[in-house]
Amino acid sequence: MTAIAQQLPGLDRIRDRFVDLLEDRKNSIAQHVLTAWDGETTDEINGNLVSARNILHQIAGTAGTVGFHDLGTTAHQCEAQIIAHLEGPYADLAICPGEIIWRIDTFVEACATITPSA
Repeated sequence: MTAIAQQLPGLDRIRDRFVDLLEDRKNSIAQHVLTAWDGETTDEINGNLVSARNILHQIAGTAGTVGFHDLGTTAHQCEAQIIAHLEGPYADLAICPGEIIWRIDTFVEACATITPSA
């Protein structure tokens, strides 16, 4: 955590809330990506990937501020991988690339080092 961030009033409360929400967010992301992996239609797959991307975006934007820079970087990399697929040449095919599954797995592992239930 940066020296300035450590001095912000209420940051401990925000950090605690971030950690409290992380387990549910992690599970939601994993569920969306697994549903995309098992999906049969482009809409189902891409819709679940968009949902996962949106949650990852929130985490990536907050994690570094509350002292979890590595988790923020990992969330951003996952988000970028999903965006690359959704904006790429195979977005109109009913597939969820294995690279996304791999990236999300690294995110889940990174969360496990932070959440108290890990």
